[in-house]
This record gives sequence, C-alpha cells and structure tokens, in this order.
Amino acid sequence: MHARTNQIAHFAIHADDVERAKAFYAEVFGWAFEPWGPPEFYLIDTGEGGLRGALQRRRQPASGAGMTGYECTIAVDDVDAAIGHIERAGGTITSPPFKIPSVGTVATFTDTEGNTACVMRYD
Repeated sequence: MHARTNQIAHFAIHADDVERAKAFYAEVFGWAFEPWGPPEFYLIDTGEGGLRGALQRRRQPASGAGMTGYECTIAVDDVDAAIGHIERAGGTITSPPFKIPSVGTVATFTDTEGNTACVMRYD
C-alpha cells in the first residue's frame, strides 16, 4: 500500500513513561501496540482502516524545550463516553465538549504524558 500524496500517513505519540502511555491509549481507545525497533518504541494499530502510528520515548531537541507538533483528533462514537474513559485512565479534560456546526462535537484532553489531543464525534 502506498500513501497518497498530501495525506497524513503516520503519527507519533511522545511519552516520558512509555508503558503508562501505552496503558492509557489501550484502555481509552482499544489500540494495540507492537514492539518494534529501538527500546521503548511501539507501532500503534488503531484498528482496521485506521492510521498507524508510533509510541516512543520523548526525545528532547537541542533547545531543551520538548517536542512540539500537530494536534491530533481521534474519531469516537460517543464523546461523553470517551471523556469517562480518558478520566478513568488518568487523562484530564482540558476543554469540555462543544459543538462545531456541520462538523461534530469535540472535547480536548491531555494524556498521561502531557500531550494534548481531541476526541470528536463527527456529524
């Protein structure tokens, strides 16, 4: 399978505690993880037809400022249920659910590693 031009083909979650992050995403979203490559590096399987990604130990750039990157939005069937899973797994809701007209309902959260992402029920 070849990636199509200009399509996001991969994502990476950077973690201070890789095992804690793996447990969080497995519990909240049911993602599977396969060890691959260097220590504390996993391939992420988000499910059939989903985007594959990586979970890896956070690398500090020369500036020491930490990794900055794109915001990730994860499609869910029920935002309120996802919020419950996120909180039970140790995440924090940073923006309560709100409706984006003609798009869907979204909430923002921080995972156990301080990464910000969104869950959205698309219309």
